[in-house]
Amino acid sequence: MTANSSVEFLLWLLIAASVIAVIAKRIGIPYTVALVLGGLLLSVVHLPALAPLHQGNRPDWLTPDVILTLFLPALLFEGSLKIELRHITTDIMPLLMLANLGVMIATLVTGFVIYYAVGISLIVALLFGSMVSATDPISVLSIFKEVAVDERLSVLVEGESLLNDGTAVALFQIVLASAVGGGVGLVLGAGQFLLSVVGGALLGLALGYLVSTLTKRIDDAQVEITLTTILAYGTFLLARHLHLSGVIATVAAGLVIGNFAVKTGMSARTLTALRSFWEYASFIINSLVFLLIGLEVRLGGVLRAWKPILIAIAAIFLGRILSVYTLVPFSNLFSKRIPFVWQHVLVWGGLRGALSLALALSLDSRFPYRDQILNLTFGVVVLSILVQGLSIKPLLRMLRLAPGGTS
Repeated sequence: MTANSSVEFLLWLLIAASVIAVIAKRIGIPYTVALVLGGLLLSVVHLPALAPLHQGNRPDWLTPDVILTLFLPALLFEGSLKIELRHITTDIMPLLMLANLGVMIATLVTGFVIYYAVGISLIVALLFGSMVSATDPISVLSIFKEVAVDERLSVLVEGESLLNDGTAVALFQIVLASAVGGGVGLVLGAGQFLLSVVGGALLGLALGYLVSTLTKRIDDAQVEITLTTILAYGTFLLARHLHLSGVIATVAAGLVIGNFAVKTGMSARTLTALRSFWEYASFIINSLVFLLIGLEVRLGGVLRAWKPILIAIAAIFLGRILSVYTLVPFSNLFSKRIPFVWQHVLVWGGLRGALSLALALSLDSRFPYRDQILNLTFGVVVLSILVQGLSIKPLLRMLRLAPGGTS
């Protein structure tokens, strides 16, 4: 692919995203859902004018390198930038339990169901379980921006989705090492997991504090925005280089900037510019990611694998139900109570998205069951976004948690 064709492809994606955004607002469906539907439609419509979007003509952007290195750090940083620590500390117990124990429960339940019902090896089934165990920060954050729910519920959903990605990636890497290398001991695996998560958090906090001290000494909006951009991507890359959790590190750095730097070292003008920049960056990346998911989904393979996909979705929901309805009531004993009706939203709001695809695509072409895993992952992600994404707003209204609910 030439530079011209890549730029042309990008322009077509932005045009499509703009048109879809207007249509989605007119008909009242979540923007991310509309993007996936639009991508699916564009993938099957073969008009000459849309040739740059046709398979074979477009660049391959839905790869783990692009998603994990280019898209994910910006989305994680933007999401953590706007979360106030005082809200996180209120619900730190349920968030940590859902983001750690919840991911492990989901991985085990999904893995064992897939192992017994689909018939792939246990280690590969558990690997798939780790891929789809985390709720997707892109989908959840995007949809909840459109829905006026209680601020604490929004923080719970956003906070868990930001934190559990790091846990899922760390768990995926450990299970993958076991699958490829012939096994990792339980103690060694637990040690690697803790090092990845805790080390990533400490790295992110340290680098976030360093950039915060720099912004105190600078009163230039463009330079300070550039520093936060360097922080978002630099933290992610350095953490991965050190074999730590890049996701956790980036989230921790964003929390420091959003709760320390913006309050102690930035002028009002800089703060406005910073928030506008990251909100726009998030909008553009969300648009590209969800359009690409729709464009790249392998409809033939997904349709042929409809039965295993439905089994996988049922397994994921079973894992999610067990995680939320057991861990949240337990956490209520030690922290501020989370209402039972909110737990329904936590279950149904656990969409899967681009991270699951990136992890599946990262598997070597010679990895056993790779094609089957890709079909399962594509099917789970697309159905999750479409079915749950379209029904979140009605669910919130039915539960009287959003404007328009019955009284």
